[in-house]
Amino acid sequence: MKQRNYWVYSIGCFLVWGILLALAAAKAKNGTFHSLLLVFAGWTLCWVSATIAGFVYPPPKDLCIIHR
Repeated sequence: MKQRNYWVYSIGCFLVWGILLALAAAKAKNGTFHSLLLVFAGWTLCWVSATIAGFVYPPPKDLCIIHR
C-alpha cells in the first residue's frame, strides 16, 4: 500500500506542476516562465534521484528490534 501512495503523490505533484507551468506560460513574462521551468527541472531531478534511491536502498522494516 505504501508504494501506491507514493505513486499517487507523484502523479499529483506532476499534475500541479503542469497546471503551474501552463498558467505561467499563458500569463507570466518570458523570464519568469524560464525561471519556473528551471525550478521544475531541478525538482524533477531530485524526484528521480529520490525514487531511484528508494528502490535501491529501501528503508528497514523495523527501526527498533528488541527481542524479549
